[in-house]
Amino acid sequence: MKKRHFLRSIALLGLAGAIGVPAAHAQLRVEISGVGATQIPVAIAAFADEGISPVQVSAIVKADLTRSGYFRIIETGSAISETAPVNYAEWKSRGADALAVGSVQRLADGRLDVRYKLYDTVKGTQLSSMPLAVAPASARLAGHKIADDIYEKLTGIRGVFSTRIAYVTKSGREYRLEIADADGEGTQIALRSNEPIISPAWSPDGTKVAYVSFENKKPIVYVQNLVTTQRTVVANFKGSNSAPNWSPDGTKLAVALSREGLTQIFIVNADGSGARRLTTSDSIDTEPQFAPDGQTIYFTSDRSGGPQIYRINVNGGTPQRVTFNGSYNISPRISPDGKTLAYISRRDGKFQLYTLDLATSQELRLSDTTKDESPSFAPNGRYIMYATETGRRGTLAVVSTDGRARAVLAMQAGDVREPTWGPFMK
Repeated sequence: MKKRHFLRSIALLGLAGAIGVPAAHAQLRVEISGVGATQIPVAIAAFADEGISPVQVSAIVKADLTRSGYFRIIETGSAISETAPVNYAEWKSRGADALAVGSVQRLADGRLDVRYKLYDTVKGTQLSSMPLAVAPASARLAGHKIADDIYEKLTGIRGVFSTRIAYVTKSGREYRLEIADADGEGTQIALRSNEPIISPAWSPDGTKVAYVSFENKKPIVYVQNLVTTQRTVVANFKGSNSAPNWSPDGTKLAVALSREGLTQIFIVNADGSGARRLTTSDSIDTEPQFAPDGQTIYFTSDRSGGPQIYRINVNGGTPQRVTFNGSYNISPRISPDGKTLAYISRRDGKFQLYTLDLATSQELRLSDTTKDESPSFAPNGRYIMYATETGRRGTLAVVSTDGRARAVLAMQAGDVREPTWGPFMK
C-alpha cells in the first residue's frame, strides 16, 4: 500500500516538498571531483577595459568553464586585448593548450562592444573570434556566450552556459516559479502563488513553460508564455491534472489525468484541446516523458507491483518495461539523443540519480546524496540537473553524465525544488 500511496502522491504532487524557508539569490558553490589530468588547460586573460562593464566578463567565462569540470584555468596575470600579438611558444610553455583574450568598449548608443579571440597555442592558430554588442544589463550573457564558444571549439560539443533553468521556490506562504541563467544568476519570477506550483516543463522553443498550479485548490495544468505572461489552461478535468511534458515539436503535451479513475497518461494539444487517453491499466501511470523522436513516451507505473519505468508508442499498444534493477524507479527523463534514461532509484533507503544506457542496459549511479528528485538533462546531453537536500533544505545540483564533474547550486537561504533545464535558444 505504501508504494501505491507514493505513486498517488507523485501523480498528484510530483516529488516536491517545499519547506518554507525564505528564498534568496543563488550562490554557486562548485564541487568538482575525479577530473584530474583529463582537463583541458586553457588560459583566460582579463579582457582589456572590462572595468566599464557591470560585471567582469572574463570572470563569467572562467566560472562557467571551471564549473563544467572539463577545463583547468591558467592565470595570465594581466589583461590582454584581442588585438595584441600572441606568443604561442610562451603560452605553450606555461602549459596552456588554448588562450582566450578580449576587450570591452562602450558604443555610442550605450551598449557594450565585447570582443574576444580564442587561440590554439599548440598548433599556433586562431580557433575563433566573436564580436557581441549587448546592453550593459546583458554583460553576463555575453560572458556565457563566449564560454559556450570556447567549450564547443575545444570539446566539439555545444556549450549550455547561455541556456536557462526553471525551478520552484517557497518563501513563507508564497510559492514562486523562477527562471534563471544556467548558473543560477539573473533570476526572474514567472509566477507567484500562495498555493503549490509543481512540475515546470520548458517548451522546445524556450518561450513557454508548462506547470501545475493549485491556486484554485486543485491541480490544474497551465502553459505560460514567458514573454507576454499570458496563461492557457491545458488540463482542468475532474480529479488530478499533473506532470505535463512537451512533445518535441511543441504542438502537444503528455499529461497524467485521473478524470476517469486511476491516474493514466493522456496526450493533449498545446491549447488544451483534443485530450486522448494513451494508457489503460488498473494501476497508476504517471510522469510521462516524450522521447526526442516524438514517437515514444516513457512513464512511471506500479503495474508490476512497485514503481518502475515503462515506454509506449504515442499511438498506443502494449507498454514495455524499461527498468529492472531495484524495486523502486521513478521520474524518467530521456537524453536529447534518446540513448540514455535518467531516473531516481530508491535502494537501501536512498533516493539517488541513476542513468541507464538503453542499448546496453548498463546502469550508472551519478549522485552520492540520498534525497534526489526531478532530474533534467542539459540540452547538450552532457549534464543532468536535479534537486536534492542538504541540511534539510532543497538545493539544485548538476552532474556530468560521466559522473566526473559535480556542481551544487546552493541558496544562501531558502528551499528550491523541481528544476527543469531549458532548451538551446536560437
